[in-house]
Amino acid sequence: MNPVLRNILDILDVEELERNLYRGQNHQTEHVFGGQVLAQSIAAAYRTVDEPHALHSIHAYFIRAGDWNIPIIYEVDRIRDGRSFTTRRVIAIQHGRAIFDMALSFHKPEPGINHAVPMPDVPPPEALRGDREVFVEIARHQPDVGRFAFRFEAIDSRQVERIRMTDADTHPPVKHSWLKTRDPLPDDPEVHLALLAYMSDLDFMSTSMLPHGQGHMRGNVRGASVDHSLWFHRPFRADEWLLFAKESPNAGGARGFVRGQFFNRQGELVVTAAQECLIRPVNQGAP
Repeated sequence: MNPVLRNILDILDVEELERNLYRGQNHQTEHVFGGQVLAQSIAAAYRTVDEPHALHSIHAYFIRAGDWNIPIIYEVDRIRDGRSFTTRRVIAIQHGRAIFDMALSFHKPEPGINHAVPMPDVPPPEALRGDREVFVEIARHQPDVGRFAFRFEAIDSRQVERIRMTDADTHPPVKHSWLKTRDPLPDDPEVHLALLAYMSDLDFMSTSMLPHGQGHMRGNVRGASVDHSLWFHRPFRADEWLLFAKESPNAGGARGFVRGQFFNRQGELVVTAAQECLIRPVNQGAP
């Protein structure tokens, strides 16, 4: 397995310290990635729930910036174990303070009515250029992108619209990306749930900046995830191609709202995502 993906999997494999208490490590990149905290929280909660209950939704808030120099402690509250639904709450702690809060709901599989919206008509991933190659070119002039671009060594991401982060032109607030891990993953559902949560925070916030010129906004705004929600509709594998269709219907009050849908290669809607992010102007010339 490629070493970057192996490192990500090791980081998401939280260590049990005591009943309901887990410890997660960080990437050494001077930045705690929100997708990492989402994934580690899912891993911690998942280990307190018995089959056949399966995760169907999460709702999370990013409270404080994380400190990449020290591990993160995850405390799981076993709120309810029901016949149909099981509920958990996870608090991520550093320096004795909560930095993140997540509510999770697990549902015992049962039959019901079934419908879903169709997948957008976009080119297949084989017809698109990978983000890894694009960021290699950008890094020649902006070395700081390496602190997050290393993830594309583990995750194969391909943009349909091919809008670079340095592009200062305005675009409609819509993006489509194909995503999957570069190597096969274990069959453990926890791994695929955690990896999708990790990938769902990649290039999500930037969708809200497209109508204002993403390249111009970069360096002129302070950006951070405020909250993040995921709804898991159908089984999927994170090591098989998934189309992440994203749109930002609103921005205002220094916040941008983005929603997205994951479709598998067969066109089935498997996951829905939503996020509100901080996009606060910090320079006088910023919009």
